[in-house]
Amino acid sequence: MKKILVLGGTRFFGKRLVELLVEDGHDVTIATRGNLANPFGDKVQQVTVDRLNAKALKSVVGNEQWDIVYDNICYSPDDAAVACAIFDKNVGHYIFTSTLSVYSADGVAKIEADFDPYTYPIQMGDQHAFSYSEGKRLSEAVFFQKATFPVTAVRFPIVIGEEDYTERLLFHVEHVKNEEEIGMVNTEARMSFISSDEAGSFLKWVGQEQVTGPINATLKGTYSLAEMLEIIEEEVGKKAIVSAVVEQENISPYNIPDSWYMETSKAESAGYTFATLDSSFPRLVHKLVQGIHHKTR
Repeated sequence: MKKILVLGGTRFFGKRLVELLVEDGHDVTIATRGNLANPFGDKVQQVTVDRLNAKALKSVVGNEQWDIVYDNICYSPDDAAVACAIFDKNVGHYIFTSTLSVYSADGVAKIEADFDPYTYPIQMGDQHAFSYSEGKRLSEAVFFQKATFPVTAVRFPIVIGEEDYTERLLFHVEHVKNEEEIGMVNTEARMSFISSDEAGSFLKWVGQEQVTGPINATLKGTYSLAEMLEIIEEEVGKKAIVSAVVEQENISPYNIPDSWYMETSKAESAGYTFATLDSSFPRLVHKLVQGIHHKTR
């Protein structure tokens, strides 16, 4: 049994991670702002704290010894620097949820070496000072250049699942069903995805195996945006209306100029086997469509 802290563990893949850790019998504490109810009851310890309040975070969790800290809510170099200070000598392994967004969308399958956080110049600032992608790059840079403890940066592509609060895939399902325009500049661009279940499983595995450094994690396979829309069309029974020029509210959340995906040889060489995109995506689209039908009855 390990003593584990999860920063942000009450929704989506963070929730799935906590469920898996509890099933394995670990001593789990979740640290959240308290905006969402604790879905785990007395199976976990919960502390209510604002991640951005360094003094409060230090008071609540910084004096404990943790085998693993999972950080799902770090978006800036300032956040990363605070974590480096608070958990100095207090954690055995720090696992930071990063993103495909540290790489450019240039049509080339990305490997970990395509972004090097060990040499990336550090600039400090909060999450409002940078774009999402730059905030994650700089967060990685701070962790790998400043932390005194072992760090893993798990680079996820877009995460999909029934509980996706961003509703990015649902956007496409609803637009096809409602025969609304979808703004895309390149329907042949290919994308990586990972399910929330697979993301939770991978994070748990990283903690078990103590793999460190940057690591890519994605379901096997990619879809072009056109292939994605075909799956939705078949389920909905209508054709997607795609245009390069649309109103702002109709631009696809997946609108990318070129293919944007990663390869996972590092994780696979370390022993992890990813599920396939084909095993997850069509089933999820079916569930989303059924959910829409239930809402409209």
